[in-house]
Amino acid sequence: MIEKKKLVFEKTVLVGVISSRQDEDQALEYLVELAFLAHTAGGEVIKQYTQKITLPNPKTFIGSGKLMEVQLFVEENEVSTVVFDDELTPAQQRNIEELLKCKILDRTGLILDIFAQRAQTSYARTQVELAQYEYLMPRLKGLWTHLERQKGGIGMRGPGETEIETDRRIVRDKIALLKKKLQVIDKQMSTQRGNRGALIRVALVGYTNVGKSTLMNAISKSQVFAENKLFATLDTTVRKVVIGNLPFLLSDTVGFIRKLPTQLVESFKSTLDEVQEADLLLHVVDISHPNFEEHIESVNLILSEINSQDKPTLMVFNKIDAYEPLIIEEDDLVTEKTSKHFTLKEWEQTWMSRINGNALFISATKKENIEHFRKQSYAAIRDLHLKRFPHNNFLYPEGLE
Repeated sequence: MIEKKKLVFEKTVLVGVISSRQDEDQALEYLVELAFLAHTAGGEVIKQYTQKITLPNPKTFIGSGKLMEVQLFVEENEVSTVVFDDELTPAQQRNIEELLKCKILDRTGLILDIFAQRAQTSYARTQVELAQYEYLMPRLKGLWTHLERQKGGIGMRGPGETEIETDRRIVRDKIALLKKKLQVIDKQMSTQRGNRGALIRVALVGYTNVGKSTLMNAISKSQVFAENKLFATLDTTVRKVVIGNLPFLLSDTVGFIRKLPTQLVESFKSTLDEVQEADLLLHVVDISHPNFEEHIESVNLILSEINSQDKPTLMVFNKIDAYEPLIIEEDDLVTEKTSKHFTLKEWEQTWMSRINGNALFISATKKENIEHFRKQSYAAIRDLHLKRFPHNNFLYPEGLE
């Protein structure tokens, strides 16, 4: 009998800041998400720190007092990794590593690590590798700290710098090579998209871990990998789907996230061509998440970056089976009712009622309201199809039976 390998999680500490740009509630919410990212990457979060700070310390990001507090905890508990919620400069990362004597990551480095784990196809691996090299380029100096032991002196002036320059040239050449490789693959994928004929194209978009792949499995009867982890899907999957007698192409794309690294947005723009070329977007939202409205804003921001914000869109509010509003007791005269106390019916009467009936409430896992979703999707896809092929009117009835 073969014994299963036991997963070993690295002891991890998280660090976030409360500043003028993000209040305490936001900072704590981001740390919850960072903890989920760390768990996805293989970390066990045992402590998290926050500090109120007007401007980040240019040398160590957080103040010296807070850093000493973190240092003491790291030494006492043999912590292997400390993750900062904001992007560190190369100098900050190097200074913190020298003090804490452990692995230091920022949010960008952590997301890149997860993407590297999750990339399955040659295309995704190439995109991630390009993003990693671009992230690594300004941080090369930190990789040569072992040369400090040589202390310089006669005959010792410059080998470190020479090594760094050599590495920089190697990395620059590698970046150029990866970009050429991506251009070749992009041309191939563009040809593939051109060969798909005149079918209406529908793209699933949304924050990471909102259930896009589960929804795709539910409506296309395919087996796309779905898991309750961030960035379970990196590779764009396209399936031909038929609702009623109306065929269309459905694509599942990489999930978005707040503070998405610039390198990844750039590297994955070609993957997001599926979104750019789509005729209809299904914007999937996890309504059970307490900050789902912020998630919508983050997705819309990235859609605007790739010039896809004005496409016809159906808002699909998923995970209604997991939605639980906060309850105010009858004798509680102090607590003010906010959107966190809304029932699903009350949410439907808010801004969601003003998007032309394009708000759908479903549970992809439990198959709740999937039939209503199919009918609404059919109507939207049919309208787009008939604009393109008005003579096909007799082929597709108005309502889905």
